[in-house]
Amino acid sequence: MQVARKSSSTAGIRMSNAMAINSDTSSLATAMKLESTYEMVSKLASSNAVVLFSVSGCCMCTVAKRLLFGLGVGPIIVELDHHSAGSDIEAVLFHLASDAQHQPVPAVFVGGKFLGGIETLMACHINGTLVPLLKDAGALWL
Repeated sequence: MQVARKSSSTAGIRMSNAMAINSDTSSLATAMKLESTYEMVSKLASSNAVVLFSVSGCCMCTVAKRLLFGLGVGPIIVELDHHSAGSDIEAVLFHLASDAQHQPVPAVFVGGKFLGGIETLMACHINGTLVPLLKDAGALWL
């Protein structure tokens, strides 16, 4: 995947304060959990032409799905509210989307690369760059 990863740093465990030990241990566990979730998202995105992370009640997610289906693309759709690791995946997507937008869903990956959310998807469609991206990823055979 071609997205820059944010490095996570964990503080050392201080023996003098039991509260510090617990918080450092929990932050280490959280960092490890997010790292494994990041790897899961990366593997899913790189092994499929188009992946869409969505929430079932989100209207913009529906717009993204309809656009892709309308173009003849059959994306892999991950509904975060129905996935066991949905909240962890959403946290990873929030970190990926933090520079460009505020909403982590819908999140679109094309050809293993993070494209962005609904704004980027629609902009690519309007300016004519979406179909070539989908063709290069193997999602369209036109």
